[in-house]
Amino acid sequence: MTAHTLRYYEHAELIRPIARNSGNQRRYSAADVEWVTFLLRLRETGMPIAQMREYALLRNEGPATTESRLRLLEAHQVELHNQIARLHTHEKALAKKIATYRDDLAALHAHQQANTPTERDPR
Repeated sequence: MTAHTLRYYEHAELIRPIARNSGNQRRYSAADVEWVTFLLRLRETGMPIAQMREYALLRNEGPATTESRLRLLEAHQVELHNQIARLHTHEKALAKKIATYRDDLAALHAHQQANTPTERDPR
């Protein structure tokens, strides 16, 4: 993750301000790294930043928001399953089109070979 993304995540309230050392460099704890890794996973699965922010703010409120966080993640999981199903459908269509083009090329090559004049025996 780039420093720019980390700053953006801080600004978007996805991560709390990180402790800094005497040189003003951020010092991430293991828990911070685990949280950022989870955020990246959410983002890579297509969760919008606004929804990630909602989740992060709920998380910051503590255990009283566990049910709300669970519902948010369950809803995202349903959307992810739908997305995976759509991707499988698209992949099958792509595989079919690729097979068609391979068959077309094989037929074209066979036709070209059948119509290529052969060298005559010079004897």
